[in-house]
Formats: sequence, C-alpha cells, structure tokens
Amino acid sequence: MDKQTRALALIICAVGFVVFAALAVYVASGNRGGGVLPQGQTVKYSAVSTSDRSQTASGTQTTAAAPKSNEEMVRVRDFAPEIRVDLKYAGKRNMTGKRLYDFSDAYLRYGTVKKLIRAQKKLEKYGMGLEIWDAYRTVRAQQKLWAVCPNAAYVTDPSKGYSSHTKGSAVDVTLVDTDGTEMVMPTGFDNLTKLADRDYSDIDDEFARENASLLEKTMKSCGFTAYKEEWWHFTDKDRYSVLKDFVPPQ
Repeated sequence: MDKQTRALALIICAVGFVVFAALAVYVASGNRGGGVLPQGQTVKYSAVSTSDRSQTASGTQTTAAAPKSNEEMVRVRDFAPEIRVDLKYAGKRNMTGKRLYDFSDAYLRYGTVKKLIRAQKKLEKYGMGLEIWDAYRTVRAQQKLWAVCPNAAYVTDPSKGYSSHTKGSAVDVTLVDTDGTEMVMPTGFDNLTKLADRDYSDIDDEFARENASLLEKTMKSCGFTAYKEEWWHFTDKDRYSVLKDFVPPQ
C-alpha cells in the first residue's frame, strides 16, 4: 500500500471513530436537553427519578367498548393506557401519611378521560406525557382528608359541598418523560406552600417553571380549568354531579 492510500485509509478510520463517538454520547444522554417542536423550536426540561411508583401504563391498546354517555365512570387505563397512574392516596406518600383509598386504579368520567387523551397527545410532541396522582375520590376519603387538613384553600369541607374529585371530573397530574420518569416541577404533591401556586415567578428552577407552564397551557387548551393554589390540580369545565355511592373495585 503506497503512502497516499495509507493516509486516505487513516482519515476514513478517524472520521468513522468521531461519528461513532458522537452517536454514543447522544444515546447515552437520552436527548434530555429538550423536546423538539413541529416548528423546529425547542423547550428545555429536566427530570428526577422516582423509585416508588405504584403503577405504570402498559402501552397496550384498549379493548373496552366506548360508553354511551360522557357521564359514565370508567377506569382511565382502559381507554388511555399510555397515561401513567400513581395514586398518592392509595399509599402513604401524601400529607396524611396514611392510605385513604382501597383501590389503586384511576377512575374518571368518560368525558374527562377523552380530554386527558387529547392533552396526552399534545404532550407527546414534546417527548412527555401525563401521570395521574389523584382522580376520583370517594366521599369517605374526602371526609378523612378534611379531618387531617381542615384548610379550605386545599381541601373542600364535606359539610359545605363536594370536591370535584368526588364528582369524577377533577384530576391531579404531573409530567413524565417517555421512560415514565417524573419531570422537575415547582414542588412535590400535597405541598401546602406558596411555591405550589400558579405564580411561577418564585420558582428558581427554569425547567420547573417551563414544565409547569407547559402542563397548565396544555390542560387548559383541552377543556380543563386550573386551580390557582395547586399547579397539579385541574377540573373538567363540563359539570357533573357528586357520586355518593360509586366505589371503585379493589
């Protein structure tokens, strides 16, 4: 092999090595720096891992028949298996430190679930998705919650009315990435401080501000109202009556 051919071979090998190394770094990083938008813009985000998630989406297609009415109560994962579920009151990771639910599946009105599905599809464009922290809440669980936290700013007094959670039309949600890792948000669940409200100017983490704003904007665009004191709480704009007798199966 002459000197010219040998030099050309060395150059080709060097270029190949650089390309391989770049691809390896990209894969290892998981492209966590931002989600690409259709317009070519990017949104930055970050994530924190959680090791005690109780349930995740199966990724399988639903086989449940669509209800005839939007008022019917349904199990969310029967119609939106891509939405993850981690009911905080089904365990002890909440402000009561106790398990308030005898069930671990999220249940909501069918009309509310359809709106959640629209929000999920929009978030997938950013490489994100929804995780449900709370959905339907029984009247009994609402009474237990009020006994622990008799603060009308965060919990509805059962003697004066009913929470939208007991109507099956309210949902507490956060953002997760495609692996199900929870994104950085202003606070954790059941944070009873001003950091949890929707004035994000007091949040130092840029990613947390952007994530909370994206979640709020997306949910509002899909037919939800946002509760001002809790960045995670959203209520279906369509009105439903309280469900006094519905008890999800264990």
